[in-house]
Amino acid sequence: MTTLPAPTLPRTRIKICGLTREEDLDAVVASGADAVGFVLYPPSPRYVSPARAAELARRLPPFVSPVLLFVNSPAAEVEAACAQVPGAVIQFHGDESPAQCAQTAALGQRPWLRAARIPLGSDAPAFDLVKYAADYKEARAILLDAHVDGYGGGGKTFNWSLLPPSVNSHLVLSGGLTPANVTDGILQVRPRGWSLAVDVSSGVEVSKGIKSPEKIFQFVAAVRAADEQLAKASSHVQLPTT
Repeated sequence: MTTLPAPTLPRTRIKICGLTREEDLDAVVASGADAVGFVLYPPSPRYVSPARAAELARRLPPFVSPVLLFVNSPAAEVEAACAQVPGAVIQFHGDESPAQCAQTAALGQRPWLRAARIPLGSDAPAFDLVKYAADYKEARAILLDAHVDGYGGGGKTFNWSLLPPSVNSHLVLSGGLTPANVTDGILQVRPRGWSLAVDVSSGVEVSKGIKSPEKIFQFVAAVRAADEQLAKASSHVQLPTT
């Protein structure tokens, strides 16, 4: 038998959501994260206006993507906000149907994500994530968040082990992630989809909407530690010699 290096696994991409301040955005960029999220849902304590999101997004360097989070917003509002933030990805986090998501995103020709609200506790298996991903097949990825009262992130984790073993979609793990648990979350969820990204908000905060640079860097380091574990686990494959 000949031992050959296995194909390199794609690294876990990282989104830090709920940005409201310049200094927090700069810390996210310095940490090496891939995307920043702006919450355009007025009831949220992390809400920013489209104009404020545009102001913050102008600080982003190339290849760090802005993401605009909406909850049941009229299509015209989504289109107007996207016009102020060039290159933004749309995240639908309410009750939007597949047709509504596709039609709204098409107005600005933007890629989009769809949040799936996974029930907490033993009710999680009742949520048919395979069907949900098929229904929203035009989404760039399905974002997995815990189902809490109201909308938006509630800082709660759901039972990752109850997710189906194979989902035909890119996945984004969210909901109660912290520097302490994100490594385990990645190890459990990464094999279940085409690829995995992670999305954190409250887990890197000192208060709602106020981020901690230290926690941001700890979170990114924990994600990279998970990637290293996955790489080691698949670092070699056994192939027959000829």
